Amino acid sequence: MLQAPESLRPDVALGSLPFPDADLMHVLDLLSPAERDRFTELRAVLQQEIRPLTPQYWNREEFPFGLLPRLASLGLGRLQTDGSSRLFTGLAYMEVARADVSLSALVGIHNELVVGMIHDLGSPEQKARWLPGLESFTSLGAFALTEPEHGSDIAGGLATTATHDGDGWVLRGSKRWIGAATIADFALVWARDTADGAIKAFIVETDTPGFSATKIGNKIGLRIMQNADIVLDSVRVPEANLLPGATAFEKANELLRDSRAWVGWQAAGIQLGAFDIARAYALERIQFGRELARFQLVQQQLSEILGNAHASLSLMVELARIQESGQLEMVQSAMAKATTTRLARSSVALGRSLLGGNGITTDYEMAKLFGDAEVLYTYEGTYEINSLIVARAVTGKSAFV
Repeated sequence: MLQAPESLRPDVALGSLPFPDADLMHVLDLLSPAERDRFTELRAVLQQEIRPLTPQYWNREEFPFGLLPRLASLGLGRLQTDGSSRLFTGLAYMEVARADVSLSALVGIHNELVVGMIHDLGSPEQKARWLPGLESFTSLGAFALTEPEHGSDIAGGLATTATHDGDGWVLRGSKRWIGAATIADFALVWARDTADGAIKAFIVETDTPGFSATKIGNKIGLRIMQNADIVLDSVRVPEANLLPGATAFEKANELLRDSRAWVGWQAAGIQLGAFDIARAYALERIQFGRELARFQLVQQQLSEILGNAHASLSLMVELARIQESGQLEMVQSAMAKATTTRLARSSVALGRSLLGGNGITTDYEMAKLFGDAEVLYTYEGTYEINSLIVARAVTGKSAFV
């Protein structure tokens, strides 16, 4: 397994520092004592058990199935249903991203778009069948909305069709960039009803005849997440697989609003991960007879990375407050997603530069984060589209729809 030398890991020799966990703004003090204890356990497991294992899977573009039981034991399969506060849920997403962004993508999509969708929009029978397995990570689902020819314009351009036929539905079309589609037990497929033009959602088990998923390889980031192309070749599903609460695109938009907020937590987490790696490296690496951490330019880079991370984290704490009150709108999620991922891109670039030549190999992890940040900048609505959503809200003028 490829990994950094033991002395360069961020959990080494930091206990004597004033802020070993880099929580300069005491954000954890905002949690209840019970949630703070739960978070402390979560951080320890993710940093000590999970993170050291991820580079080998990232390098090989493989999914670590063996880690799912440990993630489940931490309650990461049921954040949407266990009564956790919005702040704790967000900080949990952040901490998973701090350990590995691909795993945070799995945990976030699982909770925000799969568990959340079935819990909020599913029938009692659908909830009873699928939620127990999802909450324990013994079942996985995929959220299938984006298409090969329709990404940012999916609301008006969705081309996958659903035709009512007898006692069920026939689905035809294709989807692209669908996370976990090659390993999921089912996909939540959004399709346009050929009768009334309405966009509806269906549970499609992945062993259904006519359903196929092909892994998208050679990605520069999120290499552990198994993104896929899906083909729906006259896939027949029973009437019971139509989600009763998902009969208009507005429902998908509500889910996307929350998932864009989740990416902001990922962006804060990847920046704290970059800081962890850069600080440890600067304290251990000797150049010109002294530690890198004694050089002014290195200190400036560390300060900037941490400042960006906390600017992102502070924005997300405020967003969690708004979310908790039920006032979250797409414009706020879009601003948070665009801003935090822009800062994340800058932070990991600084971190990669600070590591010099070692910053371009995943042996020292920063190169892994460098690639992952590019994905955060683009998925769940590109930086440009999210920026335009914000500008539309504050000017009253639309530049794209």
